[in-house]
Amino acid sequence: MDIFEKCTKFTTAKDIIKAGIYPYFRMIESAQDPEVIVGGKRMIMVGSNNYLGLTNHPKVKEAAIEALRKYGSGCAGSRFLNGTLDIHVRLEEKLARFMRKEAALIFSTGFQTNLGVISAIVGKDDVVLIDKMDHASIIDGCRLSFGEIKKFRHDDMDDLERLLKQHDSHGKLIVVDGVFSMEGDIVNLPEVVGLAKNYGARVMVDDAHGIGVLGKTGRGTAEHFDLENDVDLIMGTYSKSLASIGGFIAGSEEVIHYIKHFARSLIFSASPPPASVASVSAALDIIEQEPERRERLWYNTDKMLKGFKAMGYDTGPSMTPIIPIVVGDDHKAFIMAKMLQEEGVFANVAVSPAVPNGKAMIRTSYMATHTDEHLDRVLSAFEKVGKTVGII
Repeated sequence: MDIFEKCTKFTTAKDIIKAGIYPYFRMIESAQDPEVIVGGKRMIMVGSNNYLGLTNHPKVKEAAIEALRKYGSGCAGSRFLNGTLDIHVRLEEKLARFMRKEAALIFSTGFQTNLGVISAIVGKDDVVLIDKMDHASIIDGCRLSFGEIKKFRHDDMDDLERLLKQHDSHGKLIVVDGVFSMEGDIVNLPEVVGLAKNYGARVMVDDAHGIGVLGKTGRGTAEHFDLENDVDLIMGTYSKSLASIGGFIAGSEEVIHYIKHFARSLIFSASPPPASVASVSAALDIIEQEPERRERLWYNTDKMLKGFKAMGYDTGPSMTPIIPIVVGDDHKAFIMAKMLQEEGVFANVAVSPAVPNGKAMIRTSYMATHTDEHLDRVLSAFEKVGKTVGII
C-alpha cells in the first residue's frame, strides 16, 4: 500500500476550491492594519489577532530595522549553542519583569513554546489535565510528553475536580487557555487555582490572547483575576498583541532553568531572529506607555458584541475581542465568508476539528485601531449577509 494514497483520496479542500468558497490561504498584499489589500481590493480586516494594532507601529518597525542593521537577519544556530544574543537575554529579563515572575525563556514560536514546556515538565509518572477546548499546541505538547493526558469538559470545574481526585497521588499540571481562541471566553481561573491548591497541582496558563488585552495594565488573565502569584507558569506569544512571531514562558527561576535544559523545541530549533526580538521589546514599551490603546480595544469589543446581539446573532460565550458568529453548518459558514469578502470584510472560518461538529463559525476579532466607521461597515455587511443566508 502506498503511504501517499491518503493524499490522493483527500479531495474535500479541492471540492470547496472548485465551488469558489474556499476561505483559507488568502493572499494579503499589505500590512495587518484595520484595512488590508486582498487581490487588489481594499477590505476591512476582522480576522487578525493584532489586537493593539502594533504590527505596523513606527516604533516597532524602527526597532526591527535597527536590530537587523546591528545583528543581521538571523542567528544561524540554536539558543543552546551559538544563537543567544544579548538582546535575547535582555528581552527575557524584560518579559519576566512585565509578567511579574522571576524568570522567562523565549522560543522561536508560540507553538514551540507549548511543545517544549509541557513535554519537558510532564514525565512518565505525571498527569497533565487540559480543557477540551485548549489550543492545538497544548494538545501536541501533551502528546510529546511521557505523562498521562486527561481532558476535562470545557470550563467545567466539577469535571476537573473529578479528574484531580482520581490522580491525587501523581504529579499534576493543569494547562488552560487564558482566553479561548475560538470562543473568546475567559477561563474560570479563580476556580482552577483553587482546585490546584486543594489537590497539589501546578497551573500553567497559555495567555496568547490575554496578554496586552486583559488586566489593568495588560499583563493578561492572571492580572485580570489578581492571581499573578498563584499561577505557576504563564505562556505568551508574540503574534498577537506583541506584534511579531515567537513565544515565551515565565515562572520561577528554578523551573525556567529546568525547561531551558530539557525543552527539545528550544534546544534543537534555530534562535528567534534579531528583528523579531527587538519588535517585541518595543511593543512591550508601547503597551505600558499607551493604555489608551487597550481602552479603545474594549470600546470596540463592546460595540461589536452589542451590535451582533442586537441583530440576533449567536456570539457564543465571548467576552473578549474574539467574537465568534456561530453558524452551525460548515457549508453555510463557507458561503457566508465568501459573501462577506464580496462586501469588503475579511473574516475567518472555523469548522471541525477547530470547533465541535455542528458549531461552525465565522471568527471575528478586533483591533484598537479600528474606527467607528470600520465597525459600522462590518456590522452593515453582517446584517446584509446574515439575512441573505438565513442566519438572522
